[in-house]
Amino acid sequence: MTPGFYKDQEKLHVSVDCIILGFKNDKLYLLLIKRKFEPLKGQESLMGGFIRSNENLTDAVSRTVYEYTGITDMFMEQIGAYGDIGRDIGERVISIAYYALINIESYDEELSKIHNTRWVELEEVGDLIFDHKKILDDTITMLRKQAISQPIGLNLLPEKFTLPQLHSLYEAIYQKTLDKRNLRKKIAEMDILEKLDEKDKSSSKKGAYYYRFNKDKYNQLMERGYYISL
Repeated sequence: MTPGFYKDQEKLHVSVDCIILGFKNDKLYLLLIKRKFEPLKGQESLMGGFIRSNENLTDAVSRTVYEYTGITDMFMEQIGAYGDIGRDIGERVISIAYYALINIESYDEELSKIHNTRWVELEEVGDLIFDHKKILDDTITMLRKQAISQPIGLNLLPEKFTLPQLHSLYEAIYQKTLDKRNLRKKIAEMDILEKLDEKDKSSSKKGAYYYRFNKDKYNQLMERGYYISL
């Protein structure tokens, strides 16, 4: 960068906040950390950090998610910018928030011990620092809108999953009972699932077939913004 062009302007801090969501046992979970430094040391926070001078915005988000989860391949989407003057009591900080959907089975548990993080059921999330609760609320609103228009929910499932798991995921996202037949019909219309020969027999003798999604068809739908009417 050429020095001097903006020398008379005020300097502000710019950070990223990452809302990292996972799905297990029919519930949505949020990854939280106890803040390691002042202000508000010891209180629960979203994952985040300041953007480095040599990285793009999405690079900062990917770095942050990897640091706390060990995962490099994930779906992420920008929520918005948060810049109220008093949002951070330490300094004037403008935050760009992203949410990341990860396969919780790929999460590196050792990182939880290193960073003192924990998964919290979405409905059980309590007080968070600064405006992080508003960021979370905005995230859930956007997630629900996007889950209707695009099959992004599949990013929360393991590589192979059952249709009951898929149904439970959408009910967890919308926090309401969904008609099983209607949902399966809509998913089938997208033609992105591949049925496997293997069955999950953990919950019944008959079992439920495993599926996986066709990544090429899935990516095409994501680009087109396919609409699902639930």
